[in-house]
Amino acid sequence: MSQKLVAYFSATGSTARVAHRLARAIDAELYEIKAAQPYSAADLNWHDNGSRSTLEMADKAARPALADHNAPVAAADIVYLGAPIWWSVPPRIINTFLEAYDFEGKTVACFVTSGGSSASAVVSAVHPSAPGAHFTAARRFSAGAGDKELQQWAKAAEAV
Repeated sequence: MSQKLVAYFSATGSTARVAHRLARAIDAELYEIKAAQPYSAADLNWHDNGSRSTLEMADKAARPALADHNAPVAAADIVYLGAPIWWSVPPRIINTFLEAYDFEGKTVACFVTSGGSSASAVVSAVHPSAPGAHFTAARRFSAGAGDKELQQWAKAAEAV
C-alpha cells in the first residue's frame, strides 16, 4: 500500500474543507501549506491591481515564502496537492512548495477548488516546479465535494 499525503494551500477555507474530507476519505496524512506572511483580505482583493495576490500572479517567477519546510513529502508515494484557482492557475505558493521538496519519482495529483474556473491549466503551471514527478490530470471540486466523489478520483489517480 502506498503512503499518501494530502498537502494543500487554502486562503479562504474552501480548499481546506475539500483537503480535510479527502484525507479522511482515503486515510492519508494531511499537511497545510502556509505562507510565511499570511494573506489578508486586502491581499486577496483581485479587483485591486496593487494587491499582493494580483502582483504575485502577474509575475510567473514570484515565489512567496513558506512558513515552514516540514511537509512529510519524503515518506509519500503519492501527493494529492490542493489549491484554489487564482487567475486560471494555482497560486504561486504551490510552485514554492514543489520547489522546496524532492518529488522525483512521486505521483502528484492536483485538485483545485473554484466556483467556475477550469482545472485545464493547472498541471502545465506547476509541472516545471517538480520536473521529476509524474503528474496526473488535475481535477476541480466544489467546496462541498462528497466522500464518494473524492474516493473515486483518488483511486483513479493512484491507478495511473
